[in-house]
Amino acid sequence: MHYEPSTIFVTGRGKPAKDDVITNVYQVFTLSLIVDTKTDIIVDANVNSVMEMTSDFIRGILTEYNLITEICDIENEIKCRFFGLVQKALIVALKDAYNKYQMICTQVKL
Repeated sequence: MHYEPSTIFVTGRGKPAKDDVITNVYQVFTLSLIVDTKTDIIVDANVNSVMEMTSDFIRGILTEYNLITEICDIENEIKCRFFGLVQKALIVALKDAYNKYQMICTQVKL
């Protein structure tokens, strides 16, 4: 897949529940985002899930949101639509990615 030069890759991490398969396979839940720095729009997303369906569903929720101005809307949509065991880990990873993105935007002239 080709991404525009104005996009960056940022990740966030969260701790999955002990009884989640992700804990046994990866130990940590990772959310990867491709964000357009001109618009702050999430253009692609992926997670280190065991099932591809999980990644696809989360990608469908996250893409096309503005990471800066719509972070609360994203969190609410996750709470209303995603009921996987990693729901809390996903929200933590999202907030981690959000914080990293904000730091990148303030430290680096994009």
